[in-house]
Amino acid sequence: MQPADADRQRLLAVKLAHTAIWAVFAGAVVGIPVATFVGDIRLGLWLSVLVWVEVAILLVNRMSCPLTAVAGRYTPNRAANFDIFLPEWLAAKNKLIFGWLFAAGEVYWLLRWLGSG
Repeated sequence: MQPADADRQRLLAVKLAHTAIWAVFAGAVVGIPVATFVGDIRLGLWLSVLVWVEVAILLVNRMSCPLTAVAGRYTPNRAANFDIFLPEWLAAKNKLIFGWLFAAGEVYWLLRWLGSG
């Protein structure tokens, strides 16, 4: 296998892993208000804890996913979605979109947990 082929294979593996991990966390962000709405406050809490772990990882890595640095070893491409299988617009706005959704879900969960929602 040529070095360029090996790099393409490694980049593909990173992109697949990154996309799968993103799907879990995006699902958790969306799942918090859904679980809360159906009355499963405990599930909402566990989904929240999962997302907070991701937030901590991002904070430790200066708001960048560690897989982005790994993918960067295998390509000079630096488009917003070079390291993940997402549309470029979503990859570019991912933290903004899901950050607001997470914040709103957290507020909703907290209100329901306190008995106000």
